Amino acid sequence: MATATYTVSGMTCGHCAQSVTEEVSEVPGVTDVNVDLPTGKVTVTSEQPVSEDKVRAAVTEAGYELVSKG
Repeated sequence: MATATYTVSGMTCGHCAQSVTEEVSEVPGVTDVNVDLPTGKVTVTSEQPVSEDKVRAAVTEAGYELVSKG
C-alpha cells in the first residue's frame, strides 16, 4: 500500500470534496481517497505509488487545482 497527501485549492463545500473524491478514485490503482475540506488536504491510498501527474489530471478534471504534494 502507498499513501500520498496533496493540497488542493478551490474546494469550498461537500460537493467540491465529492467531485475530487470521484475523479481521483477513478485513477487506476487508487483504493481510497480522503478529503479534509477545511485544510484542502487530499490523501490518496493506492496499491502502488500513483504518479502525481495522474492525480493532478484527476483534480483538474474535477475543476480544482493541485497546488502541492505533502
